[in-house]
Amino acid sequence: MFAQQSQPQVKVNVLNVCAPSDEEKQEISSALARVPKQPLFSPDFEVDRGRSTISGDANPTQPGPGSPAAPASSSADWVRIRREFSVQALFSTAQYSFSSDGRTMTEVLVLRVREPKDLLMLSIEDSASAVTTPAAMLSTSTPATHVKLERVGKPSVVLARCAGSEGGPPPDQSAYDSLFRGASAIMNNYRGLLDARATVPAELGRLSGKRTEPRPPARNPGKN
Repeated sequence: MFAQQSQPQVKVNVLNVCAPSDEEKQEISSALARVPKQPLFSPDFEVDRGRSTISGDANPTQPGPGSPAAPASSSADWVRIRREFSVQALFSTAQYSFSSDGRTMTEVLVLRVREPKDLLMLSIEDSASAVTTPAAMLSTSTPATHVKLERVGKPSVVLARCAGSEGGPPPDQSAYDSLFRGASAIMNNYRGLLDARATVPAELGRLSGKRTEPRPPARNPGKN
């Protein structure tokens, strides 16, 4: 007789992104508090732009329930800005990305820890409908909708704004308002520190072939 082979155990971690536990809430609060408001950046930096083909299943900006269905495939224009912190900082790099697929515009800020022990990476995300322009979106403080902590040897901790299911009201997330406000403030601050308001529209303009011509100098009416 053949010996019965035992099946390997599969461990599934279910993340409650709408209502993290009190311990996870504290971890998110602690990580947000450690982000420097006035960081010292090294001279090194990177600015990239591109266009990527995405499928409806893999589209990171895919609309939520109740929104129009995404096409089978589409493309997204994106701009990425990366700066390095000075060697004394907890974090090693700050990477900001902006993408637009014609329906949704998404911002993501990723801060990577220099010497990971417990925390590996913090990311903050927000999005807005593409009915407005990227420049208009960047001129306002779009509320953060997604905060994620990637940890060393542990499951990630995620907090996300959740909509109601099957037409019902959204869950009560008032206990997490301070975390969303803190994440939104960090995104707005780094949007300015990384000069995203000027860089993103300019780089997207190059992708579309539209360059902004410099304005001629204003004439002094008192001189001929």
